[in-house]
Amino acid sequence: MEGLKKFLFRGNLVQLAVAVVVGAQFSALVTQFVKSFIDPLLALVGGNPNLSHLKFTIGEGKFLYGDFLSVALTFLISSLVVYFVLVAPMAKLISYLDRDQAATEKDCPHCLSQIPIKASRCAHCTQEVPVGV
Repeated sequence: MEGLKKFLFRGNLVQLAVAVVVGAQFSALVTQFVKSFIDPLLALVGGNPNLSHLKFTIGEGKFLYGDFLSVALTFLISSLVVYFVLVAPMAKLISYLDRDQAATEKDCPHCLSQIPIKASRCAHCTQEVPVGV
């Protein structure tokens, strides 16, 4: 029982649970944004975005490929919205905030591994390295 308690209250498990809950809410937010704003814009350009009427039958089986196409298009549009509204601006913001940070590591001229700037000897290949180079 003690092991179970340690497992349940470990920080990683709590962080994972929070990430799943936030991720589910974020997914709902993106889906609603696409439904509310992007789908109507696409309907203005290309007509009705609902493809659920597309299907074919073989014998007794009905293959509703229109529903799949609708979900695939929603996924594609949602991915594009997330990328252009969140990922690209955040990457630009992070690069803007990191531009003034001084370098803390340099390449070893012998083995090309990363070592601290003030190191006089490489920790990987043990060769002497000029300080400040």
